Amino acid sequence: MNQDIINKIISQDYASITNKIEEFIEKELKKNNSKGIILGLSGGIDSAVLTYICKRKFKEKTLALIMPDTDITPNSETQDAMKIISLTGIEHKLIDIKPIVNEYSMYLVPNEKSKGNLRARIRSNILYYYANIENYLVLGSSDKSEYLIGYFTKYGDGASDMTPIVSLYKLQVREIAKYLGIPENIISKKSSPHLWKDHEAEAELGTQYEEVDSILYCLIEKGLSIQETVETTGIDKEIVEKIYNLNINSEHKRLLPQKCDIK
Repeated sequence: MNQDIINKIISQDYASITNKIEEFIEKELKKNNSKGIILGLSGGIDSAVLTYICKRKFKEKTLALIMPDTDITPNSETQDAMKIISLTGIEHKLIDIKPIVNEYSMYLVPNEKSKGNLRARIRSNILYYYANIENYLVLGSSDKSEYLIGYFTKYGDGASDMTPIVSLYKLQVREIAKYLGIPENIISKKSSPHLWKDHEAEAELGTQYEEVDSILYCLIEKGLSIQETVETTGIDKEIVEKIYNLNINSEHKRLLPQKCDIK
């Protein structure tokens, strides 16, 4: 792996980036005549970064929903989410989605991955339920790495009104988390959407985010070919091809529903 590429990715002005995100959120609130913002807080780094940013300028206008499925969500995740709440003072609601998932499961053919996506969509439904009540906008927590490879559930955690950190690679999210003063255990722990038991992002992807980000940086930012990316990064061609294909095959997730033009 090429450390110089990683250094280029993470060497950013995170104070300036934070200010730009705050300005973006403020602009969207005014443009949409919305009273505040709502987000799902999992205890993971992406939603933690959003919560800490919201604390700075929008503390009185932010609602965080913590929505574990107590069948599969580790207690440590909910504890970390509550720790973030205690450190930021953000208003929150804790909702166990297990009964809702079980109710759906009574009528559906068992499929672990689809059930995981269902959990993400149930959380999205609840977020928009409260957003409607409060006239709030929903913040999406997708970062650039996960967005570009389609590592999110369509109409689940991919559903939002704005995506403040979607221009930041996962490695950059870790760095801005350090700037914001987020606890080290949240920064350093393994990323996971926890859609099923023992679910870990890097294990599912078959590679680390250092490699994912390096590959995407070369393919997307630098416009390099697969072979040039292999030579530049020193990463196995099989992994580079996998990330390339994830980006291409997930394009539909990043597009609005397609229209049928009838003239």
